[in-house]
Amino acid sequence: MCGICCVVNLSASSQCVLQKHVREKLQNRGPHSSRDITETASRYSCLFSSHVLHMRGVLTPQPLQDDDGNTLLWNGEVFGGLPVGAEENDTKVVIQHLSLCKNPSDLLSVLSQVKGPWSFIYYSKVNQCIWFGRDFFGRRSLLWSCGSEEGSFTLTSVSSRLPDSDSSKWLEVPAVGVYRLDLKSCSQGGKLKLELYPWVYLGDEPSNDFSSEGLPSSVSLVMNNAGLQLNFPVNPMNTSIQAVDSNDEPNHTFSLTSSDDLKEFLLKSTKKQELVRSLIDVLSEAVRRRVQSLPYTDNVSPTETPKSDEAQVAILFSGGIDSMILAVLADRHIPPDKPIDLLNVAFKLQERKMNQGSKKKQHKNKNNGEHVNVSVNDITSSDQRTSNCFDVPDRITGRAGLQELKKISSSRKWNFVEINVTQEELKEMREKRICHLVHPLDTVLDDSIGCAVWFAARGTGIVSEGAEEKDHTSNAKVVLTGIGADEQLAGYSRHRVRFKNSGLEGLVKELAMELGRISSRNLGRDDRIIGDHGKEARFPYLDEDVVSFLNSLPVWEKADLSLPRGIGEKLLLRLAAVELGLGPSAVLPKRAMQFGSRIAKLENNHEKASDKCNRLVTS
Repeated sequence: MCGICCVVNLSASSQCVLQKHVREKLQNRGPHSSRDITETASRYSCLFSSHVLHMRGVLTPQPLQDDDGNTLLWNGEVFGGLPVGAEENDTKVVIQHLSLCKNPSDLLSVLSQVKGPWSFIYYSKVNQCIWFGRDFFGRRSLLWSCGSEEGSFTLTSVSSRLPDSDSSKWLEVPAVGVYRLDLKSCSQGGKLKLELYPWVYLGDEPSNDFSSEGLPSSVSLVMNNAGLQLNFPVNPMNTSIQAVDSNDEPNHTFSLTSSDDLKEFLLKSTKKQELVRSLIDVLSEAVRRRVQSLPYTDNVSPTETPKSDEAQVAILFSGGIDSMILAVLADRHIPPDKPIDLLNVAFKLQERKMNQGSKKKQHKNKNNGEHVNVSVNDITSSDQRTSNCFDVPDRITGRAGLQELKKISSSRKWNFVEINVTQEELKEMREKRICHLVHPLDTVLDDSIGCAVWFAARGTGIVSEGAEEKDHTSNAKVVLTGIGADEQLAGYSRHRVRFKNSGLEGLVKELAMELGRISSRNLGRDDRIIGDHGKEARFPYLDEDVVSFLNSLPVWEKADLSLPRGIGEKLLLRLAAVELGLGPSAVLPKRAMQFGSRIAKLENNHEKASDKCNRLVTS
């Protein structure tokens, strides 16, 4: 992973400058190598700046240039599509392919083949143009801004929120395709013109539905004249709402309430067994790609000596089904003598709010009246008074999940890192670091999730070994997250609402919308947040092969929202969890990170997630 930046000025006499606050944040993302290259022509100049986090192969400084002077800034991972050997560096592989491109069609063909997250900036010297963009899910951040001076343009992985400043209005580069900036024609006209080359499913016509909102009048965004496009590397979503074969009809005749019921149901259905095993296989391979071929010879800091007992992979871990499955599958592919860090974050409640507690009653199973997983429900006021102030719901389910993992893989060293955050530290780090990383997003939800993920990814907490507690800081450079599971498998409460109101047809539309907007809602932000620690976010549930498999299935094979919470949503994934040997965690209801970590309880309870967040505004 890298922090990449390009500053363009349509005046060779004006110097391109990378602002100090931007450079510092780029360096946080790439602690192993930093380098700048300047390209100057008669009527324009470009500054390329890249800061590398060494993840695979031989450390390769960027910007990387070929023999013809073409320059690549690559913030990505090639997990498939282009052949990359275990000891190869993928930046070198990508520029080798790009160097062979004779025209835009060739370049688009190369990018269409890449499986994995990426953002890139590529300067073609002979054509005097800059290509840039993000992968179709937007798994890597890229921002753009046009300065106050006409003809000034900047691309960067991360920037800063500056108070009362309109000189650099940052926006996330929309992940709708890749863009081409023709520097030669722009310099002649004095204005910037961006051409869009959109993502399109094979055989479809490109849509003209794209927006240039937020770009100043000195910049135009147009569809490329040649009608060229990139091919989506995933299958289109199966939108069926009626089965062709009567044997495929959704089954509403069974009642499932526990992991044992799921196991019994799975044993009775040969077709479900096949689907579950296929999901496990494709998801296991996605995890393998993301936890192997790591450079175990260096650490986050290039000056540190690596420790043999130090984890190289960490998981954002709540004990819920998404993170539990990632942990079980990571255990398959990480050397048995290597620990795995389970990062579990909790925010300390104020005394007043602790005493108020939750007035919700314990959930009971309607069928038999038995209590269901007492430890995973909202903590009552009496619980709060007698428990540790950091025993939030995700901490309790995380500890329970740890015990399940120990049963499945007792020889593995699982570092359950309890990351405890006070309100004072939250306020301090939000003002110093987090508000800049979340920018340009600015909602209450962005604040809550951004803060929770930042502290979790930092990995500074406590690990218990028997009765002893030890300070622990995770230096794992790979951080696995479960994002993408809910969006594809109907895991959110709004999916139930849509299903209740509009049936399967409405649910299919909701899931298609979820996947289509994930780049603008989550992934760029999470990449900036996690990357600030010199670590790389990896998203196995958004692996191209995983998405293609899930997209190929009708919605009723993935979820059955006529069943209760903790069962019906993400049903296929819950069946996979049972197949993998998991127990109570397989039937935990979805709990959003901001609620499970209790960060949402620290602030104004009357706020809506979509409200603008004043706490993100710097003074």
